[in-house]
Amino acid sequence: MGGGVEAAMREILPCTAMVLVEGCIIGLTIMASTAMARGMSPFVFVVYTNALGSIILLPFSFFYHRKDRVTIAQNLAFVGLSYSSPIVACGMANQLPALSFILGIILRTTRFDWKSSGSRARLIGTFISFMGAISVTLYKGPVIRNHTSPSFALRAGPGRLLVFTSTHENWVLGCIFFAASSLTLAIWNTVQVGTLKICPQVMKIVSFYSLFGTIQSAILALFLERDPSAWRLELNFELLIIILTAIFGSVIRSSVQIWCTRLKGPYFVPAFKPFGIPWASTFGCLIFGDTFHYGSMMGAFVCGVGYYTVLWGQIKDEEIQKLDHRANNSSVDEKVPLLQDQDSQV
Repeated sequence: MGGGVEAAMREILPCTAMVLVEGCIIGLTIMASTAMARGMSPFVFVVYTNALGSIILLPFSFFYHRKDRVTIAQNLAFVGLSYSSPIVACGMANQLPALSFILGIILRTTRFDWKSSGSRARLIGTFISFMGAISVTLYKGPVIRNHTSPSFALRAGPGRLLVFTSTHENWVLGCIFFAASSLTLAIWNTVQVGTLKICPQVMKIVSFYSLFGTIQSAILALFLERDPSAWRLELNFELLIIILTAIFGSVIRSSVQIWCTRLKGPYFVPAFKPFGIPWASTFGCLIFGDTFHYGSMMGAFVCGVGYYTVLWGQIKDEEIQKLDHRANNSSVDEKVPLLQDQDSQV
């Protein structure tokens, strides 16, 4: 009986943890959007969150940590967020497997076989992902109207507290920035694989990545954000978002993801990435209806379908490669004794 409960908990806890992590990511994204709508520079936000994250990461990395963020991608993503909406962020973030697949074919690091069901699925999933991204970019659709009930109206003074509609909203430009962010991450993942092969001791390079990432984002922000007042920190909502984002991004999220990966395998964590779409849709329908659009929500769901299709194809391709590798090893093992016998007879 106890073993059955323990086995059930081993299945339930990782799933629950990953669903909550994706919900927290969306919540922080909405809060970051709010801060930017109130005037906070996305470049300054990235600098401060990376700097604080580096300070937190330094003692924590002595135990374990794997930092997978890229400051260039972060800057592009948060600038895109300032022009669009969190639901767009969810949809465009799901372009990463498709872009990685295309990049792998171009760089010849990914083998494509028309006879393989996995390769065909990855190609179809890439097409679906791109169609979803085009839909999100070009068609917002009608606005989801907010409820008139006071329980859903989060107000602070003359305006709402959690509203991220920006006066400089530009849907197409925001999607372009998000697409560039996903492409940057795809390139970074390819480079990181080569780096880890040269230096497999991840902990030694994590701190350098974090430190130089903070310096890189600071230099970029100094060129793009010339207003000195934008760098001023006060005890307000913006400072709270910086602290929460840094703590969650540098410690909590990575710890949960590493734990789930060790427990359930490498594809468990990526499988929950599209769960941000229903989270964002739920928040949008209940609280932020006047800044969410039906068209963008449908496009984001299409991107999620493409994401899962590409991921399934990648799993199938890797299973086939493992079977081929085992078959080749077994054939070599069968031939070796024959060769040894011939040598002994000579």
